[in-house]
Amino acid sequence: MSEMDEIVKTIVIRSPRSRVWQAVSDPKQFGVWFRAKIDGAFEPGALVQAESTYPGHEGTRWEMRIVEVVPESLFVLSWPAVEDAQDPNLWTRVEFRLEEVPEGTRLALVESGFDRLPDDLRVAMWRQNEDGWTLQMENIRRHVEG
Repeated sequence: MSEMDEIVKTIVIRSPRSRVWQAVSDPKQFGVWFRAKIDGAFEPGALVQAESTYPGHEGTRWEMRIVEVVPESLFVLSWPAVEDAQDPNLWTRVEFRLEEVPEGTRLALVESGFDRLPDDLRVAMWRQNEDGWTLQMENIRRHVEG
């Protein structure tokens, strides 16, 4: 496994786990901090449509498949690494794990599956998503902490 096979981010949010869970697992709240219009329910097996409202990316559409939901612990989705990719080998897996800590809630994010992408695409998508998750983890912190 190379260093560009997965992205790992961890932050501590000064809020109860139930509040962080709502921000991650509720489509409306997810859309607020992720800056996207979400159309669909976050239920295992659901294919959810999304459209970016993020500055510079407005109107970009994509879909997410909800893989696993373990209340207040784990939320997993997969999404295409490239626009309109139908081949599951061109999709990555995103896991949000929540854990209570004395300061509030530790939120760990792991995006994996980059190792299945062609080399040129893997490097570009890993870099783009690595930067993007740095921003998004701060967005969720601000959203939850107010």
